[in-house]
Amino acid sequence: MSDVRGCKGCRDDYRVTDEQISRILQAPMFRSPEHSVSDDVYERRLAACGACDKLMNGTTCTVCGCIVQVAAKLKERSCPRPGGDRWLAIS
Repeated sequence: MSDVRGCKGCRDDYRVTDEQISRILQAPMFRSPEHSVSDDVYERRLAACGACDKLMNGTTCTVCGCIVQVAAKLKERSCPRPGGDRWLAIS
């Protein structure tokens, strides 16, 4: 049986695949400059998440539970890490 306290991306009953994440990112809102950051900012946000000890299995932020590849693309999102937003210096 799965550990229900674990991250969503890690549970057997809710496994998020790279294909699913790619499909989500193809939605029009993720290509709109009104709602999403540039590819350069997106890559720098992902790099900041990749260096964070709160990232689990390369997909899930254990602070907020988001799928980082999705959240990092959205303009209105910020890094939820307590004590310091890792995205703050990324414009």
